[in-house]
Amino acid sequence: MKTHLVSGGCGFVGRNMVKRLYYSTKDRIIFVDNLSVGTHPSTWLEVKLKRKIKDLEIYGEDERLVFLKSDFRDTLRFLINDGAWFKSFYGIDVTQFADVFHFAAIVGGRMKIDGDPMMVALDLSIDAEFFYWITRHKPERVLYPSSSAAYPINKQTKENTIQLKESDIDFNNMGQPDMTYGWSKLTGEFLAKITAKHYGVKIVCIRPFSGYGEDQDYTYPVPAIARRAVLKENPFEVWGDGYQGRDFVHIDDVLDCSLLAMQKIHDGTAINIGMGKLTNFREIIKVFGGFAGYNPTIKTLLDKPVGVFSRYCNMDWVKENLGWTPKISIEEGMRRVYDAVMKKEAGQMNK
Repeated sequence: MKTHLVSGGCGFVGRNMVKRLYYSTKDRIIFVDNLSVGTHPSTWLEVKLKRKIKDLEIYGEDERLVFLKSDFRDTLRFLINDGAWFKSFYGIDVTQFADVFHFAAIVGGRMKIDGDPMMVALDLSIDAEFFYWITRHKPERVLYPSSSAAYPINKQTKENTIQLKESDIDFNNMGQPDMTYGWSKLTGEFLAKITAKHYGVKIVCIRPFSGYGEDQDYTYPVPAIARRAVLKENPFEVWGDGYQGRDFVHIDDVLDCSLLAMQKIHDGTAINIGMGKLTNFREIIKVFGGFAGYNPTIKTLLDKPVGVFSRYCNMDWVKENLGWTPKISIEEGMRRVYDAVMKKEAGQMNK
């Protein structure tokens, strides 16, 4: 049986990847999360806890889901120093992982990026230890999630609204990424290139744009807007003037493209994952308002942080080189979110 490792496995992207791997393979998945942001697997796994071995929780009758609550840096130090003990004590071989998915990061929206930039910069610490570990351990394949925040902010202004191409990041001719979060992800991409070239590790970087999905919590903008539409908020508050736009892509498409990229890219190349379409927040409110059957008045909150004016991607490289295009339209994806929020709010009312 192969064993895969997912860091940050209880966060939004991480838990979706854990479930995808569990249902699409017969492999074991070890996932690590300190639950500072992520939610405990008992709240989102469809299989039950089978047994516990000290601090490991093992789920499912086949025992293929293994959760460890830990800071991922502590886990990495332990695996480097005492991986053999892990095998003898837990009966799980961690000396050779197949695929490694590195989602552990300081997660936060615009308020966190602008309001506590040095906390976000802790990603540099997490990534440094991660890359050191994979150069020693050498798993079969590695996925490093970068971010659209790595792109130069001077290409994302009201006066310069363009589709961002992979080539717009050039390590020989650098632009200014988005705050410490953008710098940390850009550094991770650079380390991935070095890891592939100098250590022979098969690795691919992805630059997801504004991912969303049914199981996001209300700290994310899409489900938060959906909830306010479900409750028929009027006037409808929007940060900034609401004309700032993003490239919203459903989590299922993000996972599909990521897994395909792992098969085909091994040299640390970074690829875009998005719809290739710019949608502003007023348009999102209109979509959700349509589902809710009303047309609210927009109330702008100009004192709130909004980030860059426009951020959307060009998907030509991915289409030409991987043969992949997104499958879930904005309308279908947002409908899924709206229905999930409706169900959640109904459950809250019935308690």
